[in-house]
Amino acid sequence: MTCSVPPQRAVYVIDDDVDVRKSLHFLLSSSSIMAWPFGSAGEFIDLLPNLAPAPILVDIRMAGIDGLQMLHILKERAVVWPIIVMTAHADVPMAVRAMKLGAIEFLEKPFEAAALIRILDEAFGTLDQLLQAWLARNDARLLIGQLSKRESDVLTILMQGTLNKVAAHQLGLSPRTVEMHRGNALAKLGLKSMVEVVALFAAAELPNPGPTADDRLS
Repeated sequence: MTCSVPPQRAVYVIDDDVDVRKSLHFLLSSSSIMAWPFGSAGEFIDLLPNLAPAPILVDIRMAGIDGLQMLHILKERAVVWPIIVMTAHADVPMAVRAMKLGAIEFLEKPFEAAALIRILDEAFGTLDQLLQAWLARNDARLLIGQLSKRESDVLTILMQGTLNKVAAHQLGLSPRTVEMHRGNALAKLGLKSMVEVVALFAAAELPNPGPTADDRLS
């Protein structure tokens, strides 16, 4: 996920109808929202790695990659930006598919400007929450990345509520060495307790496999 942020509220508008793109640009600009237009889903997907997080407004029926196919691609790439789907030919099965693929709203053309702005206001709020969560996860992962392999192994076992002497036996170390690694790890993380360590690892959303047999022998 890209961590750069647009200088102002912006929306990616993806529609192969140039008149629709122009109309949405005018509508959004009147509400101080910048429309970044794309004439096809393929064009948007090609530039995706360089784009900052922003809500996406996409038409369902387009030549080449259609809106539903684009939603599927974004889901595969774990892009969780708020997506609003619009179409002139709505039906219930299509709306259900779009929602399952991650769309937050399904708009039938023509729609009222006030309805779109209200939905986008909600989308901006959702995006802010996603970005804050991403930043917190990234900060936690950077902190954990400072740990040595042995320090990480010690914390992994201690987070399970294991006593120092039991952890020492499992790792083939002395209790004093386990305590040393624990202290060094807490100092690197800037934490004071194992409760805080558990919270940090939870925020990082990292797998917690624990040390292997080979690790215990090293």
